[in-house]
Amino acid sequence: MAGEWKETTVGEFSPFSYGKNLPAEKRKQGRIPVVSSAGISGAHDEALVESKGIVIGRKGTVGSLTYCDRPFWPIDTAFFIADEPERRDLRFTFYLLHTLNLSDMNSDSAVPGLNRANAHARKVRIPPIAEQKAIAAVLGALDDKIELNRRMNATLEAMARALFQSWFVDFDPVRAKLDGRQPIGLDETTAAIFPEHFAHTEHDMLPIGWRRAAIEEVCAINAWTLGKSDDLEILEYVEISEVSRGNIANIVTFPRGEEPSRARRRLRHGDTVLSTVRPDRGSYFLSLTPPVNRVASTGFAVLTPTKVPWSFLHAALTQPDVSDHLGQMADGGAYPAVRPEIIGAIRVALPNEPKLLDAFHCICGRIFEQAEANRTQSRTLANLRDTLLPKLLSGELSVI
Repeated sequence: MAGEWKETTVGEFSPFSYGKNLPAEKRKQGRIPVVSSAGISGAHDEALVESKGIVIGRKGTVGSLTYCDRPFWPIDTAFFIADEPERRDLRFTFYLLHTLNLSDMNSDSAVPGLNRANAHARKVRIPPIAEQKAIAAVLGALDDKIELNRRMNATLEAMARALFQSWFVDFDPVRAKLDGRQPIGLDETTAAIFPEHFAHTEHDMLPIGWRRAAIEEVCAINAWTLGKSDDLEILEYVEISEVSRGNIANIVTFPRGEEPSRARRRLRHGDTVLSTVRPDRGSYFLSLTPPVNRVASTGFAVLTPTKVPWSFLHAALTQPDVSDHLGQMADGGAYPAVRPEIIGAIRVALPNEPKLLDAFHCICGRIFEQAEANRTQSRTLANLRDTLLPKLLSGELSVI
């Protein structure tokens, strides 16, 4: 019951300890995570903390929280809390710290950081250990499913990238047929679509009948812009800072007329959306069945497929070497960027047989759709977790 909760302080309930410096040159090969204020930043063969624990950003990313489910080494830019199951439930403590807005507790010194004394002085209300565990179980189940979806998506998208690499970069099925071998993993109908020979081009060798095509030949770039006459009352806005490797962390809603001036890129089903700012950071996403009022920042290039399936375009533009290339082409000081035409000039191997693109889409379209379904579910679960978190941690909502 909420009445059984007791008032205490962070310092009494879960005191912060200082991490210890571990320069990169002194780390030895191992599987122990090295954790900084920004999260896991490497590995070592020895743990400073021989239990599970929580790492709290002290400098740099002040107030950040990393849950460590095994022994770890927190470095000196961070505090840590070691697991003491007889005193408190660790995962409950993790969620409790999330409610304290530690990122707002920067000290006023010349070198900003989280002041431990101030954090320790924060008053908190703590339930009995059994209720701590129950609260952690509810919130943890949501986070566990979100993490499972993230891992599933990493696997799914790696499969799609690997298939694109095999078919349209390394040309493995063509090489197999040239050697008189059956292409691995292909049924006879799909294998028959691939040529049996290569032809020399001006710059390289391609399967016979194929050609190099610029991305701008197979898609439209920034073709749909939000206009004053567009009849929309509410806008769903996607900002670059909220996007990382296919995931949209947050979509902000604005009444029409109150949106940021950069909220102008309208989205269609099958669009690949790439950040032109710091493009090597992987700020991209695939737009599948977006609501009509969803718009993206003008810092994105929106590529709408016109002559190839959307799965082919998305796989082509999210290969690691494309990200590296765009990073090298970016210019502009603190916020290096590329022009949309730089993206449009990227060239891909394009088969002359549409059935081959259809075969790729039949496989990878489903993969990308499943990944997007997982993301949609994870956003729903995250919203539910964020709604429950303050209610559970305040005792307003009881789980026992």
